Amino acid sequence: MDTAATRTPQPPARVAVIGAGTIGLSWVRLFASYGSAVRVYDPRPDLAQVVGTAVAAAGADPRAVTCASSAAAAAEDADLVQENGPEREDHKAALFVELAEAAAPHALLLSSSSAILPTRIAQSLDDEAAARMLIGHPFNPPHIMPLVEVVPGERTAPDSVQRALEVYRAYRRTPVALAKETRGFVGNRLQNAVLREAVHLVQSGVVDAAGLDAVVTGSLGLRWAAVGPLEGMHLGGGEAGLRGFMEHIGPSFAQIDLHEPDLTEAGMRPVHDQVEEAYGLPPHPRIARERDRVQEAIIRLRDENAEAADG
Repeated sequence: MDTAATRTPQPPARVAVIGAGTIGLSWVRLFASYGSAVRVYDPRPDLAQVVGTAVAAAGADPRAVTCASSAAAAAEDADLVQENGPEREDHKAALFVELAEAAAPHALLLSSSSAILPTRIAQSLDDEAAARMLIGHPFNPPHIMPLVEVVPGERTAPDSVQRALEVYRAYRRTPVALAKETRGFVGNRLQNAVLREAVHLVQSGVVDAAGLDAVVTGSLGLRWAAVGPLEGMHLGGGEAGLRGFMEHIGPSFAQIDLHEPDLTEAGMRPVHDQVEEAYGLPPHPRIARERDRVQEAIIRLRDENAEAADG
């Protein structure tokens, strides 16, 4: 029986990608690889070249991806708009007015913004358009990383949140809907907390940059790829779960003082120097390729385990 509960979500027929930087081009690869007709706009002069490279990397039909002459032309009659422009509130607010006018009346209006609240982006939209505007924040690169944070604004319709979840699932992403907006959303707030302490530890001479990265990739990174931090603590507490974990480990946690890093140019200089010594400047493309291979291998293993558990 074809019901909403059993029907497999289908990718939108027409997608507009606004902004063709690293994130935008990665979205192009993802959308094109699932057969959506994609129109791309970015003012960069080499747009056709970089889009062609992205399409070839996706193994998609090059005829399904076209470059538009303006944001409005890209969004015309689109079912889904994924915006990836500069992180400026005024720019995004004005741009979404233009996109809402051009896109199909039912189109989801999504921004990849990593920090700007959707309510602020939608400030100049009428209520009908604001009901369809929300954040679809990926982790880079979105054609590999499964997470998409779906963040509604104050005027976003609940139905739009559900539609966005279905859309991203159609592209085999792992969307997570936030109950309310907060600056930085969830992933970047967690990342910010870890990075701030990481910078402080290097600045204070506790560990060098390469050593810090080895600590993360050899422990927390591996564990958190399998289970999240709360589930990990729950498993670590034995039969009492998280309650037992906090009973035994909580007091020692409370004694660990976290510190604010020095983010000034002078304070960051030794961190920059160590990172550049360890990984080169500019970073060697081989490092990014190795990162992507490892991430893809982890995702494949996770998928295989999930399928085995379901079976």
